[in-house]
Order: sequence, then structure tokens, then C-alpha cells
Amino acid sequence: MSQSPVRSASDIAAATPADRDRWVDTLRVGSLLVVMLGHWLMVVLTEDLQITNALVIVPALQPLTWVLQVMPLFFLVGGVAHAHTLGSLDRRRPPGPGRYAVFFHRRAVRLLRPTLAFLVVWVALGVAAHLSGLTALTDEVGRLARDALVMVPQLLWFVGIYLGACAFAPLMRDLHRRWGLRVVVALVAMAVVVDVIRFNGGPELLGNLNFALVWLALHQLGFAWHDGLLTTRRGWAMAAAGYGAMLVAVTVGPYPTSMVGLPGEQVSNMAPPTAALLAQGIGICGLAVVLRPVMRRVLSRSRVWATVVVASPFAMTAFLWHLTALMAVLVTARAVGVVQPTVASAAWWLTRPMLFAVLALVTAALVAVFVRFDRGGQAPEVTPPDTRRWVDPVTALSALVLFFGILIVSIVGVDVLGNRPVFFLVGDVTPAVGFAVLGAGLVLLQAPLVVRRPSRA
Repeated sequence: MSQSPVRSASDIAAATPADRDRWVDTLRVGSLLVVMLGHWLMVVLTEDLQITNALVIVPALQPLTWVLQVMPLFFLVGGVAHAHTLGSLDRRRPPGPGRYAVFFHRRAVRLLRPTLAFLVVWVALGVAAHLSGLTALTDEVGRLARDALVMVPQLLWFVGIYLGACAFAPLMRDLHRRWGLRVVVALVAMAVVVDVIRFNGGPELLGNLNFALVWLALHQLGFAWHDGLLTTRRGWAMAAAGYGAMLVAVTVGPYPTSMVGLPGEQVSNMAPPTAALLAQGIGICGLAVVLRPVMRRVLSRSRVWATVVVASPFAMTAFLWHLTALMAVLVTARAVGVVQPTVASAAWWLTRPMLFAVLALVTAALVAVFVRFDRGGQAPEVTPPDTRRWVDPVTALSALVLFFGILIVSIVGVDVLGNRPVFFLVGDVTPAVGFAVLGAGLVLLQAPLVVRRPSRA
């Protein structure tokens, strides 16, 4: 297979359309990079081989999450990207049957191809650990193996939630066109009401509505960004109001300081997402708006922009495999007798750059192997626009089933032979159930491609 010629920074800059929002692309890559660095900083393997979090060991570090929790930025730029995609679809394809299926199928395949490659490897690791008896051990090593098979796949929660945002994008874009920023206000208000009821004796199950309300509110800001509604003045207002509300929530309200989930905490700002997390998300999105004029000038420099362009195709693959790299390095270091310094000590801070460099090399090696699954080309269009009216409802059903399938797997892990139950929403579920639901979603997603109407002569 021939390789593409190496392009210079000036060539990359010259090939970039003049109207491309370079800051949006940078936020997408940068947000995933910050998540990776945050995980590498926070995940700790203790002396007795327990996986824990530096924020639990040293609670004074928890305010770092107010700026390191950048997933709201990814949903913001996701909204911008979906606005572009739907606008392009408007120009190429008239409204009618199959239009929704075309949109969602392409988004889903783009996300699921690298995700399934990740799951195949980790299921194989789980099977090997089970058959070797490793997961059956009652000592520290056995516990570590079982915990790793649950902890590493937890990052797939993002894939499930983002897939849900993709599924809602056409509807939410239509609401944006009619109501503008009032849709965001309504979603924020509903998220707050959910928390008020939840934290005043209401059913805990109700809080799960915020998985939709919080992330869709942040995604909705992307439509506003695309249409030029998020001015610098509004950005300052978002930053001040968002961070101001967050500070009130964590100091006066029932919310924890950390904007990421921590082991053993009674209330998490992430699962389900809370109004405090939404406030922080609005605040950090406001900062992104405020920085846009400055960053546009910075990104107009060829070399700076070329760095973003070169990194962009690898970002999702690196995100999926960075925890695998972390576990491999931490376990290897422990096996050869390398002891990590006390968390937050001077030695700990001084050795973080060295650890990050090693982790970057291991992650790069994994990316070199698996990036091919993130470059599989465009998914085929589902069907001509005037046929098969059933494809859109089936595609919507596939989105719902895939959403739950991925979330279940992200919570229960990949030890399908051990098949240990974990609580999910209303009851215990096992990895086998999670993969069965995920498999059903994949079948439904592919149904419009498998069942084809005979072509006309």
C-alpha cells in the first residue's frame, strides 16, 4: 500500500479551508489529551495493589478537576460538528425516509469501529485471565486482575453518552433553529429541577435523567457556537455564571468538590451528572468562547495548526488505549520493584513528567497498532431517500439499544466468563448481559444494510 507524501506545515495550512474553525478542531484534540493526562495523573496503584485515585488520597487536589474536567468541551465541539454535518446533509439530501438513518449510521460506525477493536482485545484479556485462574485468586493479584477488567473499560461511558448525543442531534438542531438559546436554558432548568427533587428525598433513579439533560445542554451550545450566538460577551457571562454557580453548589449545596467520579464517594458529580457539573461545563465552555479570538490568531501560524492536524486522526484511538498503557506501565513498574513516591510529594510531582513520557511512548505503540480501526473510510449510505420507511425507526431503536449496551459494559466490565454481577439502574447485570445488549444494537444498526430492496432495472 502506498504511503501519502509527507506534507509540510505550510502545505497543511494552505490546504485548510479559510472558513474552517481551527479552534474547534483544537478543542476536540486538546480535550481528549487533557483527559488522558488527567487519568495518568490521578490513577494510583497502592502498595497492596488496589487501584485508587490521587484525589482520594489527597483531597486538596480535587479543585484541579474544575479545569481538568474538559469533557463538556468535547460535547460542545460535537454540537458544532453535528451542525456542520446536518447542514451538509440538508444540501445533499432532501427530507424523507432514510435521512436520519444516513446521519446516525455514519456517526455510529465512526465511533464503534475503534471501540469494538478495544473491546475484542480486553475481552480476550479477560478470557485469558479467567482460564489461567488469575481472576479466581483471593490474594492481591487476583483482586487487581478483577478490578482492571472493570476499571479500564469504564472510559467507554463517554462513547455511550456521545452516541446518545448523536442520536438526538437532528431533533436538537431542529429545536435550536426554532428556539435558539432558550433550548439550553430549558435543559439547564430541567437538570436543576431533577437535582432539587433528587436531593430532597426524591427517587435516586430520577437523577439518571441528567445523563440526557446535562450532556445535551452542553452539546446544544455547539449549535449556538456554529450559528455565531456565543459572542465574547456571552462567553464571559457563561464563565462567570457557570463557575460562580459551581462554587456555590460545592460549598453550600450537597455536591462534592471533585468534578470527576471518585472511589467510595456517596455522591458523584458524574454518575449521574449533576447541576454542579453542568455549571462547571458551562463555565469552561465560556472560557473556550472567550479564548476564541486569541486562539484563532495563534492557530493561524502554520506550524501550530499543522500540529493539530497531525494529532487529530490519532486522538480517539489514543483516548481508548491510554488506560491500557497506564495499567501496563504501573504493573510492570511494580513487578520490577519501582516504587512510586508518595502522592503529592515533591518527588511525586518531579517524576510525573518522566512517567508521562513513558506512558506517551506506550500509548503511541498501541495507537500505531490500532489506529487502522479508526480509519476505515466512510460508511455506505443506508438506502435511497424514497424507499424503506422503516429504516429510521429501526435506526433510532438501534441507538437506544447501543446506548444501554455500551453503558452496561462500561459499568460491569469485560470478564464474560467470570460474569460477576454489578448494579445498573434498577438491578444487577452481568458482562454477558451487557455484551448481549450491545450485540443486539449492532444487529439493529446493520439491519438497513443487510435487508436491501431489489434494485430496479
